[in-house]
Amino acid sequence: MTAIETASKSERAYEWIRERISRREYGPGYRLVLGTIADALDMSVVPVREAIRRLEAEGLVEFERNVGARVALVDRDEYVHSMQTLGVVEGVATALSAPGLTPDDLDRAEAVNARLKALLDDFDPYRFSRLNEEFHSLLYAACPNPHIVDLVHRGWNRVHNLLDTTFAFVPARAHESVQEHAHLVELIRSGADVLDIEMAARQHRWRTMNAYLADH
Repeated sequence: MTAIETASKSERAYEWIRERISRREYGPGYRLVLGTIADALDMSVVPVREAIRRLEAEGLVEFERNVGARVALVDRDEYVHSMQTLGVVEGVATALSAPGLTPDDLDRAEAVNARLKALLDDFDPYRFSRLNEEFHSLLYAACPNPHIVDLVHRGWNRVHNLLDTTFAFVPARAHESVQEHAHLVELIRSGADVLDIEMAARQHRWRTMNAYLADH
C-alpha cells in the first residue's frame, strides 16, 4: 500500500468514526476496536490507527491502559468553562451585531428558527444543533469586531470537541431553545438596549449548559 493510499483510507476512516461519534452512535466511553472498524471499512488496521490518533489529538478519543482507544468522556469542568466563555463572547458579539442587522437578516433568522421548530416533532439532535449554530451565526454576523467573532468560533469548536450536541442528552431543552430564539429576535427587531440583548443571548447559552448539568 502506498503512502497516498494509506492517507486516503485514513481520511475515510477518520470521517467514518467522527460521524458516528457526532451522532452519538459511539457515545462517551465507547470502546473503539481497531480490527472491528477495519473490517467494517474493508481496510487494514493501519489507516484506522492513524485516524484514531488524529481523533485523539482533537480530544475526541482517549487511550486507557489495558482498555485501548475509546470515545472520550466529557470533562465536566472543561464543558462548564467552555460554555460559560461561549455565552459571554457570543452575547457580546450578538449585542454588537444587533444595530447592523437588517429586517431581512432577522427574517432569515426567523426562517431558520421555524426549521428548528419543525424538527421538534421528529427530533434529530445532530440536525438541530447544526441549524442552531446557523441561527446564532446569523445574529452575530454583523459584529464589527473580528477578534470577538474569532473568539465565538473558537468557543463553538471547543464545545463541539467536548460534546458535539448537548441536545442529544437534554432533548427537552430544544423546545425552550426555540422559544428563546424567538424572544431574542424580537428584542433585536424592537431596538432593545444592547445590554438586554447581550444578557438574553448569554443566558440562553447558559440555560443549555445548566440543563445538561442538571441531568448529568
